[in-house]
Amino acid sequence: MRDIITGAGLLFWPLLLCSIIAIYIIAERLYALRKDAILPDDIVDAIIEGKPVQGGRHSVIARIVEFSQLHKDDPDAVKAFARLQLNRMERGVPYLDVIYVTAPLLGLTGTITGLLKVFKQISPETGLPDPVAFTNGVSLALSATLIGLIVALLALVPSGYLLRKIDNYAAKMDLLLERLLARNSKS
Repeated sequence: MRDIITGAGLLFWPLLLCSIIAIYIIAERLYALRKDAILPDDIVDAIIEGKPVQGGRHSVIARIVEFSQLHKDDPDAVKAFARLQLNRMERGVPYLDVIYVTAPLLGLTGTITGLLKVFKQISPETGLPDPVAFTNGVSLALSATLIGLIVALLALVPSGYLLRKIDNYAAKMDLLLERLLARNSKS
């Protein structure tokens, strides 16, 4: 493991930074996108059944309900506010896209610089490299790519999961918003 980190050279540090940022975003978004923080069952049931909404005041749907009660005559404003809340749920996730694109490129940069160093060791007299040094150098140069790919996978898979989760919430919120706006127009 130590050889892999050493082989990545200076590019190990930006790759490490990318992985730390990715882990932070993933953990924060998983916590922020809990069901109770977005669509608590009691509020969802109340909206579907047409009952007064109580509880869950700090959830996304509760903020939308509260805004809709203050702006009963402006359904477009309520829809815009709901889109804003959806946008807030996506916060940070696009950075995972940047990380999973950037990390392998950083890894490839490390590989290329490592291979350039290896090829500089070719003997001018024989035109051949020292086989042991060449093999070790190539394997260490490839370690930057390995680290870059691991960091990319670390960001890619959770990014897809989080985006799908947000899409599911958006679909449910759309339905609830329509019910809420229909109820507001009757009163």
